[in-house]
Amino acid sequence: MFAYGLLSVILVLHLASVGVSTNRIGVLLTLTLLGDTVISLWMTTSADRVGRRVILAAGALLMLLAGMVFAFAHAFTLLLVAAIVGVISPSGNEVGPFLSIEQAALAQVVRADQRTRVFAWYNLAGSFATALGALAAGGAAHALRSFGYSPSAGYQAIVLAYAAIGLLLAVLFSRLPRTVEAETTAAAQRPDTFLGLHQSRNIVFRLSGLFALDAFAGGFVMQSLVAYWFHIRFGLDAAALGALFFGANLLAGVSALTAARLASRFGLINTMVFTHIPSNVLLVLVPLMPNAALAITVLLLRFAISQMDVPTRQSYTMAVVHPDERSAAAGVTGIARTVGAGLSPVLTGPLLASSSLLSLPFFLAGGLKILYDLLLYRRFKSLKPPEERGPVSAPPAPSSRASLL
Repeated sequence: MFAYGLLSVILVLHLASVGVSTNRIGVLLTLTLLGDTVISLWMTTSADRVGRRVILAAGALLMLLAGMVFAFAHAFTLLLVAAIVGVISPSGNEVGPFLSIEQAALAQVVRADQRTRVFAWYNLAGSFATALGALAAGGAAHALRSFGYSPSAGYQAIVLAYAAIGLLLAVLFSRLPRTVEAETTAAAQRPDTFLGLHQSRNIVFRLSGLFALDAFAGGFVMQSLVAYWFHIRFGLDAAALGALFFGANLLAGVSALTAARLASRFGLINTMVFTHIPSNVLLVLVPLMPNAALAITVLLLRFAISQMDVPTRQSYTMAVVHPDERSAAAGVTGIARTVGAGLSPVLTGPLLASSSLLSLPFFLAGGLKILYDLLLYRRFKSLKPPEERGPVSAPPAPSSRASLL
């Protein structure tokens, strides 16, 4: 997550500095996320069979590959190939197989009543690392410029650092203990299994459709695109942008901890929906602010509550599927989010190129996210996780879940 934060602040600036047009940047960001989809789908649905450590190390090596090509290649075709095949995060958020496999591993080793709290700390660690990465990117770009390096050379050095972290991760993942590996069960070999799913398939697919809508909306306001918007609208440089997103990601991480306490009192679905709606109202207000100070203030307020739905969403997904479907469920819903997020940047590029449409992505994102919240509440408010239905240690039977849906 430090690597993702490092890259997100300067990726669009780097591509622009080597001559890639804003329209092509939008296409590139879309294919970056969509390319991760196909690879991650195979990785996450095969992880329990192939081995979690192997898949995690392979994902890290794909980070290395993408970082090296993006650092040295200026030809759009080469960048497209690296975007499709490699693992690279233009948003500062999770891409690749990592999150899904880690969620499944955590869910199998903690009690149901502790799951959301553990996921909250897990997300706090990720948000804090992302924040440090964003701060480091801004500071490094400023420092390199003060030493006489051009902005383009500074951005290239940061992309190379991303690639180096991918190599380090591959080594660290390969050294994880065998206890992270999943046990293969007979249920996973059922003939009606599809993408690693069987009894919980309908639940996972319905959640995936809603999560894809939420991510599609979020793709309009990826961290790298918001950084570019602040640069164009208010003239913020890389150092200021790094400091801004350092604070934003810290606030996002703290909000995840608050979510665990709210969920224990009000329930996972209620916490997901009724903290997400105010966050999206604040998102719509950002471009309406008349100066940089007010726009930054509103954006930080938004980040202070924006991530309360993340650990609750992850915990809810792990709770309402059978244990032998958790890796696949996390993978399929994660892929749905990646697909959704990957479709919108190609639409955002032309908007950012037009001064009259520069702020439209904020309105599109906020409106679609509110629609997602309402649909999620309507469809899943009756499907409770085990800890909200009493002292039950396993998800409900398939027939009862089907009747609820």
